[in-house]
Amino acid sequence: MSHVWSRTPVTREGRLGTAAQHPGRSDSLYLKRRNAIARLARGHRVGEPSPAVEYTEAEHATWRTVHGALAGAHRAYACREVLDAAEAAPIPADHVPQHAEVSERLKPLTGFEFTLAGGFVENRRFLGAMENGYFHAVQFVRHPSVPLYTPEPDVIHDVFGHGIHLASPRFAELYRLFGRTAMRLDTPEALDLLSRVYWFTLEFGVMAEAGSRAGSRTGPGSEPGAGPPKAYGAALLSSYGELARLDRCEIRELDVHAVVATPYRVSGYQPVLFSARCLNHLTDSLAGFLADFDDDTGGRLGLRPVPGNRS
Repeated sequence: MSHVWSRTPVTREGRLGTAAQHPGRSDSLYLKRRNAIARLARGHRVGEPSPAVEYTEAEHATWRTVHGALAGAHRAYACREVLDAAEAAPIPADHVPQHAEVSERLKPLTGFEFTLAGGFVENRRFLGAMENGYFHAVQFVRHPSVPLYTPEPDVIHDVFGHGIHLASPRFAELYRLFGRTAMRLDTPEALDLLSRVYWFTLEFGVMAEAGSRAGSRTGPGSEPGAGPPKAYGAALLSSYGELARLDRCEIRELDVHAVVATPYRVSGYQPVLFSARCLNHLTDSLAGFLADFDDDTGGRLGLRPVPGNRS
């Protein structure tokens, strides 16, 4: 992986540095607030109501900044299925929503609700809860000095990304598919491989669409001269910085066998993305591959598990 792609934006202007240099990981006052909110998740059971958070005006201001930036970015870079889902999604313009507010909007649409997380959640719990319509979401807000990129999921990511997905019955069914698959797995190695498929599709997936802009960096399987595809992955939808760099990514045609063989890292812009031809292609590819996914899949494919780098 190149030096550039292994680094993280650490300033509003987009200067790159190590993940540890990001103010969200180095500002002691911010970390005190972030950790206090995260601690609310200790002992939380899946499906229990999330406690309300009294957000500060500064946190609401960060939400409004990101909302204003992403509204235009979605029109330019998101696929049609996402734009349609966003019309029903629980995304207020003026304030950070409580989990209860989000869940009240999502449940009648797809049966999904937010359940509380304090940060990254181990794969079996995170993915498995989706089978029963629960998505683990955090409540803290990203650092205000770099509002358009965060090195870890925050409430903005969860609402702008997954909240949009979970307002769509078609996307929501893909979450349940990952949940059903996770719950029949026993080994950490198999769950890690499953998390790769989740990462490169529902977090960082892109999709071909008529009228895509010209100028993409093409990769294996891409059509010569084709413009960059549109974003549907939740991590892309919640990051203005990622969306604005889509034309700098290497775009490969979606092949789930190639995806499951590709380790990922959480912090930093993603260098490689996988593009589905359309939502039907994404759905068919995932359903076909995951139907037979089990603890022995990695062995059958000759894969050695390398957990995703969450630094």
